[in-house]
Amino acid sequence: MAYAENDGVKIYWEEQGEGDPLLLIMGLGYTLEMWYRIAPVLAEHYRVITFDNRGVGRTDVPEGPYPIPTMAGDAMAVLDAAGIDRAHVLGASLGGLVAQEVALLYPERVRALILACTHPGLQNAIAASDEVMEKLRARGSMPAEQGVRLMIPHIYDSSTPRERIEEDLEIRMRTYPTEQGYTAQVAGALTWEGYDRLPSIKAPTLVLQGENDELVPPENARVIAEQIPGAELAIIPNASHIFMTDATDESNKAVLGFLADK
Repeated sequence: MAYAENDGVKIYWEEQGEGDPLLLIMGLGYTLEMWYRIAPVLAEHYRVITFDNRGVGRTDVPEGPYPIPTMAGDAMAVLDAAGIDRAHVLGASLGGLVAQEVALLYPERVRALILACTHPGLQNAIAASDEVMEKLRARGSMPAEQGVRLMIPHIYDSSTPRERIEEDLEIRMRTYPTEQGYTAQVAGALTWEGYDRLPSIKAPTLVLQGENDELVPPENARVIAEQIPGAELAIIPNASHIFMTDATDESNKAVLGFLADK
């Protein structure tokens, strides 16, 4: 078991594959296990580094809140522990906020950037509906079984086979975060702003989004792509927030196609 350390917090990480390094940063309340649909395919081409953000999984759960710049520092500590100076970086949802902050604070560490199902900071974000936001806040204190099912209609596409969703939920049940860790991540996300700083990102950037995402509406992807010079935008059809489950093959093709010449 491999651990990095940032300001006394131990951060669990794993790697698979060989080649140019690719760091994957997961979203709110999720552990590295949720990369299971795309990480093995990406690892056929890259050295894939995954880790548990502070507050979840086998990483420590310190007192919150967890500011996004602090979580970006955790990501850099993982790269340091892996002996990596510069990597491709892919962040999803909350991990997309962290990935933006990594590119802003540590530009020399980022070879290419992929921002998936994320937003530019709440002040300039296109918000989800009041119903979705209330559910998001409430699920942290719910029993795990209730919490994992509450958001299904808003984060999975209606066309996705139920058995695929159940595969995800089985992992969520095994790795469900504590209320402390979950709310500390939420608190960090609620105070983060990136919009005005995004034009300073120099890394080649892909903004990736499911067209039917109700948690992070697709307009956010367009806002980010417009703010980052030269950014590419890819909207995946028949996919929602968890587009890696809704459209796994399309997700892998988008990531690999973008990184191929980077």
